[in-house]
Amino acid sequence: MVLAQLGGSISRAIQQMSNATVIDEKVLNECLNEITRALLQADVQFKLVRDMQANIKKIVNLDDLAAGHNKRKIIQQAIFNELCKMLDPGKPSFTLKKGKPSVVMFVGLQGSGKTTTCTKYAYYHQKKGWKPALVCADTFRAGAFDQLKQNATKAKIPFYGSYMESDPVKIAVEGVERFKKENCDLIIVDTSGRHKQEAALFEEMRQVSEATNPDLVIFVMDSSIGQAAFDQAQAFKQSVSVGAVIVTKMDGHAKGGGALSAVAATKSPVIFIGTGEHMDEFEVFDVKPFVSRLLGMGDWSGFMDKIHEVVPMDQQPELLQKLSEGNFTLRIMYDQFQNILKMGPISQVFSMLPGFSAELMPKGREKESQAKIKRYMTMMDSMTDEELDSSNPKLMNESRMMRIARGSGRHVKEVNEMLEEYKRLAKVWSKMKGLKIPKKGQMSALSSNMNAQHMSKVLPPQMLKQIGGMGGLQSLMKQMGSTKDMMGMFGGGE
Repeated sequence: MVLAQLGGSISRAIQQMSNATVIDEKVLNECLNEITRALLQADVQFKLVRDMQANIKKIVNLDDLAAGHNKRKIIQQAIFNELCKMLDPGKPSFTLKKGKPSVVMFVGLQGSGKTTTCTKYAYYHQKKGWKPALVCADTFRAGAFDQLKQNATKAKIPFYGSYMESDPVKIAVEGVERFKKENCDLIIVDTSGRHKQEAALFEEMRQVSEATNPDLVIFVMDSSIGQAAFDQAQAFKQSVSVGAVIVTKMDGHAKGGGALSAVAATKSPVIFIGTGEHMDEFEVFDVKPFVSRLLGMGDWSGFMDKIHEVVPMDQQPELLQKLSEGNFTLRIMYDQFQNILKMGPISQVFSMLPGFSAELMPKGREKESQAKIKRYMTMMDSMTDEELDSSNPKLMNESRMMRIARGSGRHVKEVNEMLEEYKRLAKVWSKMKGLKIPKKGQMSALSSNMNAQHMSKVLPPQMLKQIGGMGGLQSLMKQMGSTKDMMGMFGGGE
């Protein structure tokens, strides 16, 4: 993913500066030049990059800083703040309310990924407990209704459209009325796109907007146009009241940074970014966590939200209890694999952990890893309860392995490979034995029980190095201990 490359370049520049023995003007300039180069390669406007560099130099005046100051931290914070300023439109987007029907209209040029984005938007809100519905008011493009119908069926979302009716306004009104009667609280209207920003497109958009009276108009934009996003976002804003922007195709080219900064310059809030073709390759765009992940500083609260989504609250204390007993079975491994797959793209989860970047998991390898997990789960589906619940590896003899291989349609060699993976994870899990689980309301004890020394034994050496050794691990543990989300994860907190 190109954004991962941009983040990798910026975090490497900061890392090189941190490794320098003395932070002087030369080291600072080298770091800023490297960041400038990375941003310009991502097609960010030259003026924005130049202003950012000047502002950082103004904030970080090395001559004026007293000897006791941590120069590395001050420079890192200045870079973080300036990148946030560059991507922040300074204006919040419209907030949808649950239970009350909200109409959201999607607009944009043809080929920007509107129809796919409509379904991703509906699917995202469906997972959050909304009752979404899709209306296809795109009568211009042949196959638009078929595409929306396929996507909606796959995501189990109700939809409305017509093969016969050619008036988009009539379809939009009928669809919205129908879903309001069915008590859907999020009605998404997909409109026609055109090849150029022509008058006919804007007129049709205006008519659909007047007829359906949407609560929010979302402009979907292809990020491959880079800096040209500024003019496009401005043109749409002048025709309909665009309340938010979704930038798509952030995974395929080098201009994503330019598109994001250009949209921010029009004062339009970007609410989501599309990072692939699949339903779950759709990320909420929140400036601070986004920049934090870009710089390899992680997004701890985002990571915790992911865990809350996949591990039900009532299972969390039970999982921790098993962790403290060091009793790792194939069933636990199966459950954890299920949770990993539910969390969405692995690179997205990786980038939320401080010290990691999405660059660590290239696109090809990510798919390979997910396919391997699914293969392992298929093999475990052919096991008996006794085999799944036993923590004794000797139980798995040759005849059992042959039966599992036949039942799952795999080779015995692959079953053996899966059991080796189980043994490796069981070894890591056994090192967590004796971890004291604090009772509800005693979560402040977590950081002292689960100390950095304990964790350093569990983590693979390569991962420990990536975090920044013991020092990096200690600061990560501090961050974990001070996060309310962390407490909530273990069934504690307020």
